[in-house]
Amino acid sequence: MSSNNDPIVIPMAERRHSDLPETNTSDPETLTKEAVLSFHNISYRETVQSGFPLRQQTRVIERLSSISGIMGPGLNAIMGPQDGSRSLLLDVLAARRDPSGLSGDILVNGKPRPANFKCTSGYVPQNDVVMHTVTVRDNLEFSAALRLPMTITRDEKRRRINEVLELLHLDKEQNTKPRSKELRKRTSIAVELIAEHPILFLDDPTTDLDLTTTTYVISVLRRMSMKGKTIIFSINQPQYSIFRFFDSLTLVASGKLMFHGPARDALEYFTSAGYQYESHNNPADFFLDVINGGLCDTEEDGHEAGNYEELFERKYQATKKLANMYAQSRLHSDTRARLDQLLGQQQLDRNSAVETTCVTPFWHQLMWITYQSFKNIRGFLLVTAKQAVITATLAALVGIAFQILKNGCIEVYIRAGLLYLLTIFQCITSVSAGELFVIDRDRFLHEHTSGYYRVSSYFFGKLLAELIPRRLLPSTIVLITYFIAGVKTSMSSFFAMLFTVMMLAYSASSLPLSIGAGENAVAVPTLFVTIYFVFMLFFSGLSLYSGSLLPQLSWIQYFNIPHYGFKALLHNEFLGQNFCSEHNIEEVSRCHNYVICTGEEFLTIQGIDLSSWGFWENHLALACIMIILLTITYVQLLQVKTLEVLRSRGRNFLQLFN
Repeated sequence: MSSNNDPIVIPMAERRHSDLPETNTSDPETLTKEAVLSFHNISYRETVQSGFPLRQQTRVIERLSSISGIMGPGLNAIMGPQDGSRSLLLDVLAARRDPSGLSGDILVNGKPRPANFKCTSGYVPQNDVVMHTVTVRDNLEFSAALRLPMTITRDEKRRRINEVLELLHLDKEQNTKPRSKELRKRTSIAVELIAEHPILFLDDPTTDLDLTTTTYVISVLRRMSMKGKTIIFSINQPQYSIFRFFDSLTLVASGKLMFHGPARDALEYFTSAGYQYESHNNPADFFLDVINGGLCDTEEDGHEAGNYEELFERKYQATKKLANMYAQSRLHSDTRARLDQLLGQQQLDRNSAVETTCVTPFWHQLMWITYQSFKNIRGFLLVTAKQAVITATLAALVGIAFQILKNGCIEVYIRAGLLYLLTIFQCITSVSAGELFVIDRDRFLHEHTSGYYRVSSYFFGKLLAELIPRRLLPSTIVLITYFIAGVKTSMSSFFAMLFTVMMLAYSASSLPLSIGAGENAVAVPTLFVTIYFVFMLFFSGLSLYSGSLLPQLSWIQYFNIPHYGFKALLHNEFLGQNFCSEHNIEEVSRCHNYVICTGEEFLTIQGIDLSSWGFWENHLALACIMIILLTITYVQLLQVKTLEVLRSRGRNFLQLFN
């Protein structure tokens, strides 16, 4: 690392950005050469609402204002204060924001940016979304399998994976799970390099990394840029040892452009404008101090820096002055001349549609998502084993308790209570299913947006590989209770009970899925589902001992998932049963209360149809509920991108006041 007293010399590779490769940007197969990204007078506006629900006020906020520039092969850094402008500019250039608020033109090699640009360029989010329960190589194989066309052979995919591992020095760690921040960051970059896109975007790639790791990541990006890749990234106050590698620098603040040009010219640009630079200062810190209006000083002119209104006014005036200064500078006029040359006389298509395209078919995506999900489950074998042991122990204790409490006088109600406990267990254990689409939300958004897979293949893959196995285990283990308690032992009754328990488990699990798919936190859907099951189980238990619900509450049974499962279990268990047989006639005769001797009598009291339809109507109801709730889940996954955009707008609106 250079010392602070070293002369400031910022090397930059000489490139001729005006020599643009002839590339058809609408075809992902041909977008593989060097690429130059140019943006012409782009502005970005967001509509936000504030106030109470019935008296909301709508405001249109201009987040970016008339920003133009050119970024070619090399390291293109976007810097600025933490007001959200630099990440917003990066996301807009990478087509990762809602295009409805965008105006202006974005070109790739002098031609309009294609609608599927986000699928033909790489993007590394600030929060690493690689799967840490599988190895580095597994993550790369998943990316290669879904982002490379089917026409590429398996040997060619393996060759690309090995090249990327060697480039990022991951070959010795390819069988390691990416748990450390440094390894996750390098793995995130590696999975984007598999597709060999000419443009790579990175949102603050050095966040939360120490200086050594930051330097290593930037050196990796430097090696990639020297091979002709266009690297565009946002970064916050880099060290000089990192800043000196930048080829292009873009400074943005409050949505306005402060500087855009070669990084080596930035220092001279500001010093020639009269800003005093001390030789021991870091250029990046100097630029941000200038943009912030000298906010790093604790006192100025006898006023405390804690006066936020004064600080805000100073920053506003400094930003306005720098934006006007750049608009009148030679750098800006030279950039405008080059942009006008790129734009030429062609008539650009103003259609701002953004689409996601995939290069692999549905069945291939489904197979790999299922395969990767099974690998993910293998990472939790110890947790799964503990849950199985606890479930089996609980099931055995319930069965033993039934044998101890067995009483001929009230055996009907004890058996019904046992089935009620099984219903409670299936409902309570299904609450955790709501996290299935929540814990992988960020990774799903990134991978789907980048063209890994369709929503349909992701939805069915997660259900097949994770939901079914996770709910199958508790459903089968509770049958331990079935054998210990000594309930109906015929083969047909056994499989009917097994089928009923599984239908109840999957129907109950579909409820938290339908609520959790549209949320970014598990707590809210878990609380709602828990309250629902508590009330529904209460009404099911009430009908068990009272025979029927109050007429005013009878409508609840149509929305009661536990009710249908419990009725089916009762029908299967009690139909054809005789509790007053010859071997216990003496015990029954000593009972003080009326004894129900046949199962049919008990089912009639409960209002359950004795025909076979009385059994299968409950399964039909559970199947319909499950299909409806899973459909809602799928629709919410389709809308999750829109919901994320709305939440992002809300966060950005609040950030303006911070």
